[in-house]
Amino acid sequence: MTFENLVLDMENSIATLSFNRPKALNALNGALLAEFATALDQIEANKDIRALVLTGAGEKAFVAGADISELAKMNPLQGKTFSATGQKLFSRLEKLPIPVIAAVNGFALGGGTEVALACDFIYASEKASFGLPEITLGIIPGFGGTQRLTKIVGTNMAKEMIFTGKIIGADKAKEIGLVNKVSTPEALMEDVMKCAGKMASMGRVALRAAKESVAAGQNLEIDTGCIIENDAFAVCATSPDAKEGTSAFLEKRKPEFKGTFDS
Repeated sequence: MTFENLVLDMENSIATLSFNRPKALNALNGALLAEFATALDQIEANKDIRALVLTGAGEKAFVAGADISELAKMNPLQGKTFSATGQKLFSRLEKLPIPVIAAVNGFALGGGTEVALACDFIYASEKASFGLPEITLGIIPGFGGTQRLTKIVGTNMAKEMIFTGKIIGADKAKEIGLVNKVSTPEALMEDVMKCAGKMASMGRVALRAAKESVAAGQNLEIDTGCIIENDAFAVCATSPDAKEGTSAFLEKRKPEFKGTFDS
């Protein structure tokens, strides 16, 4: 399927999904969100995809936020529906059984920060900026930002960012734990694809188990989280990927993981 607001590419088991409304700084509108849902369907259905990279078209923005021209016309019911649509989509993104990297190459504001927060982690250009400035419009983040930002940077820092609408640069974002790595604009995608390639070379069974175990433990006390980890480990230990990984180690060669989610 050809998208009007997105570009979906795949190379070497890595899918790259680009938000493609550069004239609008890749702002999220209803049409883009509908295409995003379809793109996630395609990504979930394609078992050859082992990692996903999200980025923005052009040099100025990852996603500059929601489309304010649409927000300005919404009544309460439309606002509730718009928020619920974004929350559902970003939850789907967060729960994809493959690792997802946000490659933030410019403005990631409002919904842009929120979509990046739903990825597994963020690599950013030196020119990137982050923030939830919805408060300056008389609204609040509606795509999960009040929940995910708190878990990642802590309650007090999240409150300051949400209550003031402050925008921070890439270095500050890395300092507070929002961003994993800061690269030059020229090196960003090279660094992202290197990391994505490393993850894509791992066994899919183990990747999925690791992602689900980490996610499950976020809202549990450690003993219950370890029970989930224990069950996931047992499944991994008997998978074809585990047999290949241990054999390759003992035979001093590089493993060739071929397992599927059903292995």
